[in-house]
Amino acid sequence: MLLRLSGVFALMLAAACSAQAPEGNPQQQATAAAESQAPAPAAAADGVQYQAGVDYFPVPSPQPIAPDNGRIDVVEVFGYSCIHCAHAQPFVDEWKKTLADDVAFTYVPAVFGGIWEVFARAYYTAQTMGVLSRSHNAMFKAVHEEHRAFRSVDDIAAFYAERGVTKEQVLATMSSFEVNAKVAEAQQQVPAWGVEGTPSFIVAGKYRVVAPREGSFEKMLDIVDFLVAKERAERAAG
Repeated sequence: MLLRLSGVFALMLAAACSAQAPEGNPQQQATAAAESQAPAPAAAADGVQYQAGVDYFPVPSPQPIAPDNGRIDVVEVFGYSCIHCAHAQPFVDEWKKTLADDVAFTYVPAVFGGIWEVFARAYYTAQTMGVLSRSHNAMFKAVHEEHRAFRSVDDIAAFYAERGVTKEQVLATMSSFEVNAKVAEAQQQVPAWGVEGTPSFIVAGKYRVVAPREGSFEKMLDIVDFLVAKERAERAAG
């Protein structure tokens, strides 16, 4: 496993934050069909109109991230190699402080292949070892501001070793059953949501929000808030 990962690290970081599915992919076709039948715009609390198929996209077959626990799940699909995710992170950090108690937020790394898989494995390694709070933003900074070279598993291990664990622990965790299972799950889950680029947000497993062509990360998060309120109202109505 470690030898295979070392080879993958030799790949260049992806320039774009997206990965296209093969033409005619059934998931794409199902997503397109659902979006073509999207309902009319609904008004947000502040009067802003957000429209299905334009501002957000229904997931054809709802895919919640976890069994129903009474909370509304919000997921950010991201990648450490994605410069847009790095730029969005400060906005996400501030936005998370505003979330109500009935909202559960989590990250899921996109596993598009190549360096994406390597960084997904790094994310789940940090999560498993309990150093994610100290490493998540630091990894974005290391990749996109410091331009730190990550060419081998030893480079990844050295990065996390600076945050309170040993290189040996990191190397063992990166190839562990737990991390392998989480990477495999993300590899299946992200395409099921119809995600083709990052950052993307998934609300209640039902709606996908992508970075607007015109607008800002603030608008993206406002759409997420709108969908959370929509889901909350629907649950209250029964």
